[in-house]
Amino acid sequence: MAIDPVCKMTVDEKTAKFKTEYKGKTYYFCAPGCKKAFEKNPEEYLGRGK
Repeated sequence: MAIDPVCKMTVDEKTAKFKTEYKGKTYYFCAPGCKKAFEKNPEEYLGRGK
């Protein structure tokens, strides 16, 4: 299972409808809004909580 980097929900990679690649890694999303927010500013979500 993957974690949506925007809302932190658990997402099943096998059934996820929304995904994107960033710097060679695939990210999975629970909804199109989360995907859109991530694509607008990925570093905001990747830098948080580390």
